[in-house]
Amino acid sequence: MTRAATAQINLSAIKHNYRLAKSLFPGSKAMAIVKANAYGHGAVEVAINLASEADAFGVACLEEAIRLRAAGITNRLLLLEGFFDTSELQKAAELNLDTTIHSKHQLQQFLDSELGHPINVWLKLDTGMHRLGFSSEEFLQAYRHLANSNKVSELVLMSHFSRADETASNTTLDQVAQFKKTTADLPNPISLANSPAILSWPESKGEWIRPGMMLYGSSPLDQDNDASRQLIPAMTLESEVIAVKTLKTGDSIGYGATYRCPGPTKVAVIAMGYGDGYPRQAKNGTPVLVNGIRCPLIGRVSMDMLTVDVSAIKDVSVGDSAVFWGQDLPLAEVAEFCDTISYELVTRLTGRAPLKYTQ
Repeated sequence: MTRAATAQINLSAIKHNYRLAKSLFPGSKAMAIVKANAYGHGAVEVAINLASEADAFGVACLEEAIRLRAAGITNRLLLLEGFFDTSELQKAAELNLDTTIHSKHQLQQFLDSELGHPINVWLKLDTGMHRLGFSSEEFLQAYRHLANSNKVSELVLMSHFSRADETASNTTLDQVAQFKKTTADLPNPISLANSPAILSWPESKGEWIRPGMMLYGSSPLDQDNDASRQLIPAMTLESEVIAVKTLKTGDSIGYGATYRCPGPTKVAVIAMGYGDGYPRQAKNGTPVLVNGIRCPLIGRVSMDMLTVDVSAIKDVSVGDSAVFWGQDLPLAEVAEFCDTISYELVTRLTGRAPLKYTQ
């Protein structure tokens, strides 16, 4: 019998969430973002699942793209960070990849390169994220170079939002306004909307949208709305109880004795730890579902195990189920207890708890 810790991935949920994104922005093409191993959900499996419907896929780097092409994914595929040197650009052309161009350095390398055929380019404008992208003046200069280049097949104009998850902030509208002002006279397709924008900012509509975290069923918004409530979580991280014991008042639990029992306490030891990717910084009180009942985490998370107060459950036995996030325990809620975000929880899984897929 193998260790019970697994991450169950519901592929039907991912399809549902992709279709939801498309329905919220009718007429727009949707690029499914599968970087960072599809946010921990398995990039190859997710891409195969969506291949018949996805208008394109987006990855962070060439290595991720190579893996998808090797798995037989022929859909349009964008390097979101672009290429890092001319050898990568050559390989991108060989693999028929789209590339982002976000800097003068990349632009010059692209213009100086010898490619076997034209490729699709996504030109990035910095509208306030101040991470990647050209300033408005530099953007228009870069645009003129690319629009006149025989190395470019299609030229898409894009930007990225810094605060789209904050539903009360006007920053997203300011960024949209800056983008529209800069690109007003340009006829090219545009792409602005990431997951929070798709769910909350219809003003960001363009020919392309880029659903990422929402594909996996976790809302990136600071306040849920009608759209985000339709998301279906795709991952259930689960394991089993491997020991049950009753402790006395004042007994401590785990490394550092950071928790002492306020009274007689029934404790379940569960096969899950930071060696699996469960966060060590999870606080006392972080919810865990044991046999479907919410129970508080107590004591420090160890490499391979953690402990939960199951005093509220009448019967708990070795082999009983434990769920750390999923349909009935929102990822975002667990992330809040861990002083992090949903994105980090799913992308930090180590692979020791294997991914298992259901339709």
